[in-house]
Amino acid sequence: MSTRYIRFFCVAIFFALICTSGLEAQASGASLKGMSFNGSTGLFSIPTGRIGWERSSNFGLDMGYHAIYSDTNVTHIPKVSMSLFNWLELHAAFDMQPDGFITPNNGGDSILGAKIQFPLTNTSLALGGNFQSLNVFNKNSTYRYHASQIYLAATYAGRFFEAPAETTVVVGKTFRENSNDTNIDFGMGFDMILLPRHLGGIFHWITDFSNFSYSVESFGSDAWYRGVINSGLRIDLSVIPPFRRFKFVVDLLITDALDSNRSFAAGAVFGVPF
Repeated sequence: MSTRYIRFFCVAIFFALICTSGLEAQASGASLKGMSFNGSTGLFSIPTGRIGWERSSNFGLDMGYHAIYSDTNVTHIPKVSMSLFNWLELHAAFDMQPDGFITPNNGGDSILGAKIQFPLTNTSLALGGNFQSLNVFNKNSTYRYHASQIYLAATYAGRFFEAPAETTVVVGKTFRENSNDTNIDFGMGFDMILLPRHLGGIFHWITDFSNFSYSVESFGSDAWYRGVINSGLRIDLSVIPPFRRFKFVVDLLITDALDSNRSFAAGAVFGVPF
């Protein structure tokens, strides 16, 4: 595919996202409040302005897992998230990457994060951040280092082609140890319910784009070259009567979809309110 067509495709997606975000906010029911790769409540690579159990429980616990497959390699990302007081979220993830992907005896990456949601009615707005320990169990200390990120995420509800939809915009900054990187983080994402009248809200189509990845040493979702775009289905099994009290989400997607190193990812999240 030529560069010209790739650029046209990206511009078309951004135009659709911007138009959707400008629509009048309303209770769309589009939000699944699933988990991103790094454990925050979000889309695939980017966080949203929501927390896991906003306006539904003073305390909620989510447990999740994603696997990203690239050629014959796979990374496993277990994660956990707690929602407190309807405005605070704490989350953690551990990225168990294959040895030799970044460094010999990689050792895995840990990600700890928090998000505070502001008490707005029509727009979900959150200030968040994370702290990343890279190659934490690597026997060679020269490969171990830290990074952190701070961001502001806004999520707007509306309708797109008569279907409930949400658009998220994220702006932030990543800081890497021993680096003078001056880039600004930016991301946009789109969540639309597919055929809600016929499928009962079970299938969501999610696409997100960002110039940052879920961590500074991400696997199969590398944004450092020219950004990363992920797209796929988020399946909401909570609409099935036995699971309605809980959160039960399954993800099936392509990561870094427009580049030659595209990968496949799958995951699930199960949450319980208390």
